[in-house]
Amino acid sequence: MVIKYMDKYPKGKNARTLWVLKPMWVTLKKMFKTTFHRPVTIMYPYEKEWLPDNYRGRPGLIFDKCIGCGICKRRCPTQCIDIIESADDADKKVLRPQVNLGRCMMCGYCAEYCPTNAMIVTPDYELAAYTREELIYGPRKLAWANPTEGMKVHLEEHLMSNLAVGEVNSPVAFYDVDKPELNAKKCIGCTRCVKVCPTHAIEMYTAGENDKGKPIKLPKFDLGKCVCCENCVDECPKDAIAIKEAL
Repeated sequence: MVIKYMDKYPKGKNARTLWVLKPMWVTLKKMFKTTFHRPVTIMYPYEKEWLPDNYRGRPGLIFDKCIGCGICKRRCPTQCIDIIESADDADKKVLRPQVNLGRCMMCGYCAEYCPTNAMIVTPDYELAAYTREELIYGPRKLAWANPTEGMKVHLEEHLMSNLAVGEVNSPVAFYDVDKPELNAKKCIGCTRCVKVCPTHAIEMYTAGENDKGKPIKLPKFDLGKCVCCENCVDECPKDAIAIKEAL
């Protein structure tokens, strides 16, 4: 591979000299240019570069919009997000994300997949700390004052089925098309799925009676409320619920 590019370099007695002098000449030109003209550097930290609103610094949180669904935790590639209990303004315990910025890679997946745009990206990149504990940002510490629309990096995708018929202007969010499905034969009516649903999209209904005359309880999904968080899938002890992915 190296030999392939050797033809581009000068050959002969002065070849090695040119290999050294040519890069130095480029460096000297750049030095004189920045000496007599505007420098390419800035006086950081007294001066700072302008950053766009959707710059992917540390994650931020709009506390009141979060529903504690845990999608951000599932999508995080470094597993730096935990869902913990936190007190809201009414001193009521609610579930909210906590981020370990010592492990966070600032990819913005948590903001892209958030169904309520509660997770956002922020232009905050100055995150130095003296201890690792200081890099763990709880729900309140993640808050960002006056978030802009540019910080809400909402993810939408094109379905292969739409592209196959020439529909190229209808992007969709995964939680609008991927929905849970129930295998009634496996369901035991334990109601665990109802308890863990963050949007209250699941209700139990009576689907008949068993051989002993007892009512058969099955969950019913309100697909308009469902955000496809998969909490019901994880909580089901009999694997009776699965997510049907739209393609």
